[in-house]
Amino acid sequence: MLIMGIETSCDDTAISIYDSKYGLLSNNVYSQKIHTKYGGIVPELAARQHLKKIIPLIKKTLFLNKKKINDINGIAYTAGPGLINSLMIGATVAHTLGFSLKIPVIPINHIEGHLLSIMLEKKHPNFPFIVLIVSGGNTQLIYAYKFGKYKILGNNIDDAAGEALDKIAIILGLKFPGGKNLSKIAKFGISKHFIFPRPMIKDKNNLNFSFSGLKTFAKNFINKYTILDFQTKADIACAFEDAIVETLFIKSLWALKKYNITKLVIAGGVSANKKLRKYLTKELKKNNIEVFYSTNKLCTDNAAMIAYIGMQKFNKKNKNKLYDIFINSKLSLNYDK
Repeated sequence: MLIMGIETSCDDTAISIYDSKYGLLSNNVYSQKIHTKYGGIVPELAARQHLKKIIPLIKKTLFLNKKKINDINGIAYTAGPGLINSLMIGATVAHTLGFSLKIPVIPINHIEGHLLSIMLEKKHPNFPFIVLIVSGGNTQLIYAYKFGKYKILGNNIDDAAGEALDKIAIILGLKFPGGKNLSKIAKFGISKHFIFPRPMIKDKNNLNFSFSGLKTFAKNFINKYTILDFQTKADIACAFEDAIVETLFIKSLWALKKYNITKLVIAGGVSANKKLRKYLTKELKKNNIEVFYSTNKLCTDNAAMIAYIGMQKFNKKNKNKLYDIFINSKLSLNYDK
């Protein structure tokens, strides 16, 4: 049985095929470069690029796996959260194919995709475990009891970690994608040369995140300089990254101890950050906590995680049911179609 996954929540067009017997067969991603010159993602341009690339990418994915579209038994697509116009492209293509092929079409929550992307790795935890989702739009701590049953322990109440990294990168004059480039120059920074605050770490019962104040602190700090040489930029980048990484560690440890869980999964685009991985793995090991994270291809937006969850839902639901077209740019993890 084959499930095709379609991911178009932001600026990556992704198509995947998951086999019930052999697992993941293909995970193809087209990353849009057009946004670089604008210093950030332009929603209308993102949607146009999805429209241009999605059908050729579907054809390529089928060709590389020596499959025909009629071999597909179901289609899973990202229904949200994400950019509304981008989501609509993926949903429309998924439902058009589903209708013409008379196969089920399954809406998938993008956050659940990241949360369970670790299950596509050879080394993955058994339920229950806690997940730290770190991306451009979300910073969350989630208790994963079992497939389909989750409890959100903490949310970003303003800027997400990835968003804060991107914004400070822009202020430092770095090119898009900001967070990735900030991390690159942070490697040249002198640790502890500057020390920035760790936000919201006084109350152990509060597992929410707030990076807006830290961003403002860093912005005001940068504005004190008339001229920023490379070393100063690197030191600031290092200090800002350290503040975010240590805050994520502190909150994660609180959650793990509160719920007596010894397994943490780090997921989402920012989970590819090497400093974050290294620091959390090292510090949590001291507390007998095992850390899991996906390969870089499965950290960033991809359709493999969408196809995988689609297969799980396909096995549990009425296989002949074709869901009505559904998207929600602010879809909650609590939603279960």
